[in-house]
Amino acid sequence: MNKKEAVIELLKKHKEGLTVIEISRMLKISRNTSAVVLAELRGARLIWVRKVGMAKLNYWGNGRLKK
Repeated sequence: MNKKEAVIELLKKHKEGLTVIEISRMLKISRNTSAVVLAELRGARLIWVRKVGMAKLNYWGNGRLKK
């Protein structure tokens, strides 16, 4: 399983959303790598992001982008 697939599976399991730091810790990858993968997934409109205070929670979006 590559990193992108791992992030997708993790987001599917965590319906409450995850931050970049949480994803990087759970998958034992760098924060930068997590951010790059999330940016790719956002660009493909597969995830959506909700800002909560200073944090940005990432959610699996099944191809729907929410604002």
